[in-house]
Amino acid sequence: MKVFSGTANEPLAHAICDYIGIKLGKCGIRPFPDGETFVKVEENVRGEDVFVVQPTSPPTNHHLMELFIMMDALRRASAHRITAVLPFYGYARQDRKDQPRVPITAKLVANLLIAAGANRILTMDLHAQQIQGFFDIPVDHLYAAPVMYDFLRKKKLKDLVVVSPDVGGLKMAYAYSQELESGLAIIAKRRKSASEVESTTVIGEVRNKNVLLVDDLTETAGTLTKGAELLKKKGARRILACVSHAILNDVGIERLRKSSIDELITTDTVLRPAIRGVKITTLSVAGLLGEAIKRIHSNSSVTSLFESQGARTS
Repeated sequence: MKVFSGTANEPLAHAICDYIGIKLGKCGIRPFPDGETFVKVEENVRGEDVFVVQPTSPPTNHHLMELFIMMDALRRASAHRITAVLPFYGYARQDRKDQPRVPITAKLVANLLIAAGANRILTMDLHAQQIQGFFDIPVDHLYAAPVMYDFLRKKKLKDLVVVSPDVGGLKMAYAYSQELESGLAIIAKRRKSASEVESTTVIGEVRNKNVLLVDDLTETAGTLTKGAELLKKKGARRILACVSHAILNDVGIERLRKSSIDELITTDTVLRPAIRGVKITTLSVAGLLGEAIKRIHSNSSVTSLFESQGARTS
């Protein structure tokens, strides 16, 4: 077994290798003057079970091309099996035709991954679980929730209510509320544009409660901050937000600085610089991914990695 990494999140790849007890594979990646990417695998991979760690975080297109080129190099070097490890799967929000003459880009990316040489996919917290069906190869879909549960239990929050910021996240919020033995509420929202949302009402009791907003990802932080603003108006005491992928841009960072959110809890699925003025707790999923890689390599069951005390986190 060998693990290689693109440039999207090398610290996570190193942490995964530390968990497994191996060294990260040697691979040279550099740009040509015209912007094209050159990759050279600098060790023998013939007959090896190879894992390539590369979240497709911004710049998404660059990191995707880098992953395609790496897998093509590994395939041509006679690797026995190539597993694309995507802690964050970009383009996942484009998973359906919601208006005329638009693509289903999540499916296109799935096709491209297979064409580039992927024999298997290992990913985490897909925006929509049905994206697994876009692949005609095995997909192992992990959840960051067990890592979040352990952290939240240690905080011992009293009078906790888990809140879904929209209807789509209700299933995830319900799983959190069951695991943390807390109340459940939901926010009704209306999306004005890709970066603007309007939260309209809260269904559930949040007055004088500690509130946990849960979502799979945030970029512009519109959904979270608008939801937190409404929850504060409804009398929420302390507001925490829990997201698997914090792909924050400048707009999102500025909104979080001005928001009612006391703490943002996220994971290291994507590489992110330090942000001032926002309390962010970053939990590592390296152990979860590392254990999954070990089990895939030994053809063992991965199911227990997304079960917690007998309850499915999905």
